[in-house]
Amino acid sequence: MKSNTLVRRAARTLSLAALMVLSACATTGRREADDPLEPMNRAMFSFNEGLDRDVAKPVASAYAHVMPEPLQTAVGNLFSNLGDVGNFVNDLMQLKVTDATEDLMRFAMNSTFGIGGLLDWATPAGLPKHHQDFGLTLGHYGVPSGPYLVLPLFGPSSVRDAGGLLVSSAVNPTTFMPFVASTPLFGVNVVSTRSHMLGATDLLEMAALDKYSFVRDGYLQSRANALDERKALPDYDDPSAQGGGQSQVSK
Repeated sequence: MKSNTLVRRAARTLSLAALMVLSACATTGRREADDPLEPMNRAMFSFNEGLDRDVAKPVASAYAHVMPEPLQTAVGNLFSNLGDVGNFVNDLMQLKVTDATEDLMRFAMNSTFGIGGLLDWATPAGLPKHHQDFGLTLGHYGVPSGPYLVLPLFGPSSVRDAGGLLVSSAVNPTTFMPFVASTPLFGVNVVSTRSHMLGATDLLEMAALDKYSFVRDGYLQSRANALDERKALPDYDDPSAQGGGQSQVSK
């Protein structure tokens, strides 16, 4: 049973990688209708790339090298648990009562029995992880994304999602901590997140004909998928999802 689960997860990963490569091959680098700010965005993208190459990636690589894997998992669990607060608030604002209840139960369980979130007991217990933010909440109520926008340090975004960052930060528990505590936590979160993306960025370097367009198209598609679950990839952990994609879309 465990080996079958691993095979299904590998199949999902390969499917995502295949879509990324196909997207890269389709990229021509021309200015798209949803990217009127492309010249400014490309300049900001180059700035972020340089900062990542010279600072973020070396630090993340060192972190991944010296930090034992169980501790890396614990750190990731901690910030994932804090993120469930924002997921709860946004699911509640979208009137997704079931999802909001699951978010609240995840946070309570992991905070209590998971030593403040270092251990993830909620996922094995059958409580799914949701990923919501205020940009998606605005999109849920029909607010258009607006032009694509590359933010300094934060990277890919849009006019709608950039505005949502302000609200999202307000529901992050670390925002209310003293500066001497919140700043190191923010730094650790950035390094931890970047370390988990080391393999993905290596694939990106090999696959993308135009890295800027590749990242832009991937971001816009992922946000569109998050607002329209029918376009998402099937869940290969669920046998009923295999072969049933067409009927699900047509509903």
